[in-house]
Amino acid sequence: MKVIVGLGNPGKEYAKTWHNIGFLAIDNIADVFNFKNFQEEKKFQAEISTGSLADQKIILVKPQTYMNNSGAAVGAIIKYYKIEPADIIVIHDDIDLPLGRIKIIKDSSAGGHNGVKSIIQHIKTQDFARVRIGVATPKKEKIGSADYVLTKIGFLQSSKAKETIKKTASAVEEAVNISLKSAMNKFN
Repeated sequence: MKVIVGLGNPGKEYAKTWHNIGFLAIDNIADVFNFKNFQEEKKFQAEISTGSLADQKIILVKPQTYMNNSGAAVGAIIKYYKIEPADIIVIHDDIDLPLGRIKIIKDSSAGGHNGVKSIIQHIKTQDFARVRIGVATPKKEKIGSADYVLTKIGFLQSSKAKETIKKTASAVEEAVNISLKSAMNKFN
């Protein structure tokens, strides 16, 4: 069993912001691979969907704890299901990568991402995979990173963001069906 977590913030005001591209990617994975509808699970403080890839059970997770406390939801889920950290894939925005690019890494520091930092603190390891989705556009330099990630994805960037989200689904499928290393070689 694998747990795939998309990071973001709950609420309509954050719905189509750069910081929620992890949620958008998880929603796309659920659609593409015909997972069940997301259901709120209060005991995990998350929305959960289940399905399978390559005959392997997958739990898709959208923490509802807000980004900076994502680890509370992830920690509760892996404890309940007895999941090893190596069987977790976290999908999140990355302000240091240009829009359109993804990078798959494993066993790496939070790199300044507070959602990832929270997960590391709660599960007491950084030994899990991450799919970093590039969200940087020239606008980032004008308004600063903290404000930028909370801006809405603009019309001009929308098609490139959708392409990147589709690429993320393919990368996750490769990681689950073949191997994380294969996904890194193919998509990094």
